Amino acid sequence: MDPRIEKFARECGAWNQVYGNRNFMIDEHFDIEKFAQLIVQECAQDFDNTYMSGGKTMGAYIREKFGVET
Repeated sequence: MDPRIEKFARECGAWNQVYGNRNFMIDEHFDIEKFAQLIVQECAQDFDNTYMSGGKTMGAYIREKFGVET
């Protein structure tokens, strides 16, 4: 698992449980919405200085597309 994804998962209450040689994120308190928002923010941040026609940044477009506020 990518270290950044694992970091986000742990911030959202996930923990790794190993079954055989595969890792699963399992926790009844796992906040999947926060997890998704952290991933969207990370991706959008990479494009905050890339402008589309009309003056909107690609980062803003990504956030709007997934309904994540800054």
